[in-house]
Amino acid sequence: MFVGHYAAALAAKAIDPKAPLWTYIGAAQLVDIGWSSLVMAGVEKVSFNPALAGSPLVLEYMPWTHSLPGAAAWSILGLLLARFLVKLPWSTSIIVGLVVMSHWGLDWLVHRPDLEIWPGGEKVGLSLWNFEGAEKTLEMGLIALAGCAWLWKRGKYGRTAWPAMLFLGFLVALQMVGEFSHPTGDAFAFARLGLVVYLVVTAVAWLADRGEHRELA
Repeated sequence: MFVGHYAAALAAKAIDPKAPLWTYIGAAQLVDIGWSSLVMAGVEKVSFNPALAGSPLVLEYMPWTHSLPGAAAWSILGLLLARFLVKLPWSTSIIVGLVVMSHWGLDWLVHRPDLEIWPGGEKVGLSLWNFEGAEKTLEMGLIALAGCAWLWKRGKYGRTAWPAMLFLGFLVALQMVGEFSHPTGDAFAFARLGLVVYLVVTAVAWLADRGEHRELA
């Protein structure tokens, strides 16, 4: 799951536009922002097996980000950052926290059993990664549905569609680039690239609705 995670952000923006889009977009990948940082620090572990069907990722050790309690902790962090750093209302901050938590649920659909119910405990995952066509259809379907909801909400408030359309096109293009990229055996480089991508997408989201959340709120 890559850009499919952003469907939760777009859906949240349609439900509650009080937060700027970038906060929801950052929240959708906050778990992986943490994961990339911890992989670069050598705390969590990933390797690659090109022989695997679908994704070559072998997610060996990631209790601090992708265990269920770990994801819940990141969700609480996202909620607190939204409330006290971005100064969002409590209700909106809770939605930001739920967007963070959605990351674990969406990963559960596609990951092989590498998501721990508790650190060191049972690992779960429905392995949709093994069926690449179905997994990509799910991602694009989620983006399409959530994107339509976001466009509808913008139209309801009399906003033009083109910034949202450009952002959705950017996400689709990013997914297509990802289809042709092949992770190497360098875990640090892979995590660093991921971190840069997550931050760039968040920055593009800021450009997509600069100041508009104040008008839409």
